[in-house]
Amino acid sequence: MTQATVLEATPAAEMALDALLIEADDELDEELDELEDDEASDDGEGKAGKAKGRRRATAKKKHYTEDSIRLYLQEIGRIRLLRADEEIELARKIADLLELERIRDRISEQLDCDPDDLERHPEPWASEVKMTLPAFRHRLFVGRRAKEKMVQSNLRLVVSIAKKYMNRGLSFQDLIQEGSLGLIRAAEKFDHEKGYKFSTYATWWIRQAITRAIADQSRTIRLPVHLYETISRIKKTTKLLSQEMGRKPTEEEIAERMEMTIEKLRFIAKSAQLPISLETPIGKEEDSRLGDFIESDGETPEDQVSKHLLREDLETVLCTLSPRERDVLKLRYGLDDGRMKTLEEIGQIFNVTRERIRQIEAKALRKLRHPNRNSVLKEYIR
Repeated sequence: MTQATVLEATPAAEMALDALLIEADDELDEELDELEDDEASDDGEGKAGKAKGRRRATAKKKHYTEDSIRLYLQEIGRIRLLRADEEIELARKIADLLELERIRDRISEQLDCDPDDLERHPEPWASEVKMTLPAFRHRLFVGRRAKEKMVQSNLRLVVSIAKKYMNRGLSFQDLIQEGSLGLIRAAEKFDHEKGYKFSTYATWWIRQAITRAIADQSRTIRLPVHLYETISRIKKTTKLLSQEMGRKPTEEEIAERMEMTIEKLRFIAKSAQLPISLETPIGKEEDSRLGDFIESDGETPEDQVSKHLLREDLETVLCTLSPRERDVLKLRYGLDDGRMKTLEEIGQIFNVTRERIRQIEAKALRKLRHPNRNSVLKEYIR
């Protein structure tokens, strides 16, 4: 697949996205008009005005972003595509540049200095390749200019590929940026002697950079790349089965096609769920947050007071027993330290047999069952 093939198969990147943005602009204008009408009719409602103000600010920011993308696409659309012979010539110059940079890195290790120092003072670098400083600077400029031209001439390929990955957690600008990094990497790794076009080779690097960025950056909780790839395969399989069967496939059918267990499929599907912010606006006026409606896992003030009162009443009831009976029950049920002890352990503490401890415990519990004693505690189990 060549770059020309890509651009033929899909509308020109800048034209297709331009239409997309024009449509978005129309929706945006309607949204702003609605907001203005609502504000005019609800000036007296403070909270409603604030919510609409936030939506308006978001809409303006979106509008600014889309204008930036449009300008970028117009700019790269003016860059001429390369001919095959031009690609080969540029690839040779880039290969020469990479060789010079390898020499620079080797010299920086030998001299124990930063490569940037050699960029500012390239005399040792030029000496190593046996060139005069002016000739060396020109050779370096030619190589870097070739790399820049190779990348710029293929930026439309990045846009064409990035379009296919929209709405997956990263903005379109971020997709273009990550794809451009992949394009730069492709320019550095391209071997023109293999016989294929640069666009064919660069497509893999661009896709790899974009998919890796989506896996790393699109989620608040990062998933391993292999798990993200599995999620993508599950989505594709689900879509394919839906087309084949004319209905939504079951978990069993998806698992069978994916050759995995249902348990693993459910685990991966659960991992794919996106977290929801506690600050998510709730309600028509968006004046509440999701966190306001989530019950706390901690004890409520009522629970704390109830527990404190239970402790006091329990102590009062236990005080009606003999000291030994009270101590045996506290040790047996962990009322002091939360650790319940066995009859054997308590017997060792009091230097009596476990049977004697059992008898003391049974006698104490019989006393506690008397209505005069347990009436207070019954209030806590109703």
